[in-house]
Amino acid sequence: MADDSIVFRSQIKSALAAEGIEVVAVAANGKIAVDYVLQTGANLLILDLEMPVMDGLQALKEVTAKAPFCKVVMFSSLSKRAAETTMEALKLGASDFITKPGSIELGISDLSNNAVEKIGKLLAPRVRALFDVAPAARAESFVKPQIDSRINWDSFRPEVVVIGSSTGGPTALEKIFSALACEVSCPIIIAQHMPPIFTATFAERLGKVSGIPAAEARDGELLLPNRIYVAPGNFHARIRKSREAVQIFLDQAPQIHSVRPAVDPLFISAAATFASKCLGIVLTGMGEDGRDGAVEIKRVGGAVVIQDRETSIVYGMPGAVFAAQAYDKVQSIDSIARTIRDAAGTRAPLAAGG
Repeated sequence: MADDSIVFRSQIKSALAAEGIEVVAVAANGKIAVDYVLQTGANLLILDLEMPVMDGLQALKEVTAKAPFCKVVMFSSLSKRAAETTMEALKLGASDFITKPGSIELGISDLSNNAVEKIGKLLAPRVRALFDVAPAARAESFVKPQIDSRINWDSFRPEVVVIGSSTGGPTALEKIFSALACEVSCPIIIAQHMPPIFTATFAERLGKVSGIPAAEARDGELLLPNRIYVAPGNFHARIRKSREAVQIFLDQAPQIHSVRPAVDPLFISAAATFASKCLGIVLTGMGEDGRDGAVEIKRVGGAVVIQDRETSIVYGMPGAVFAAQAYDKVQSIDSIARTIRDAAGTRAPLAAGG
């Protein structure tokens, strides 16, 4: 772990130890951390963004180039600048990130014992998920539904595309929308597990890489074709139809699967609104969020696509949908982009930005 604060290094090491994860070394800057990874072959590095000598972004580049076997988790503050840098870090190969004390996500303002405990409880499951050692879901927690809804992909034309993702999702989504390269005939709504500020920055990036107008969803906003709507951090997003208009509504109902926004409320509301004209896509992420929503989409005759294990950073979410048998296709990132293009794309090409 690398951080220029000796207090933070000590406290987080203790927090992870309390969760059963051993931190074998700590470093005061990115250069020391990179040297240690190269010397020892460590397979996980937790990096702060802002450090002297070598900052987190440069250290990430060094590790990615020289020790690709090492997974990297970034520590970030809750600011627009940090969000932009973190999005760049994910694009460069970081597996995940967590916001530091003082963030809305943690609900704390200092490095108290409570703060440290919360960071440990947030970080430990992500570390385990990256190495596929997360506790397995109990078999009795879910009864597989009886689903028999076959999709004719040659004629399937969705009126909405809903996408759910978590760990690894930002990178997967950037790749999908970079490859889309066309206008789409329906709205696309995304629930990505991400804190406030980060979701606005993420939406901006999707707009740049896709050429499709993209922004955080606003409460009561009308859904329009060829638009990307990202559920804001700390809000669930749900779709409802009133008269002839279809709108997106935001709420701060209790967290679902310990997150807000969650994928399930978006998917379930999309299924209720669009029925068989709904396309749901579940991408990489830990946990089971999206499973119940995918089941509901299939129950009303819609289509569900899940990301394959090979291209997922964490197979938890798509794996849960796979186990529930609530899917039509298992695809790589490139194939998912083609599926969206074939089902909802128009013939008007778009030049994606940087």
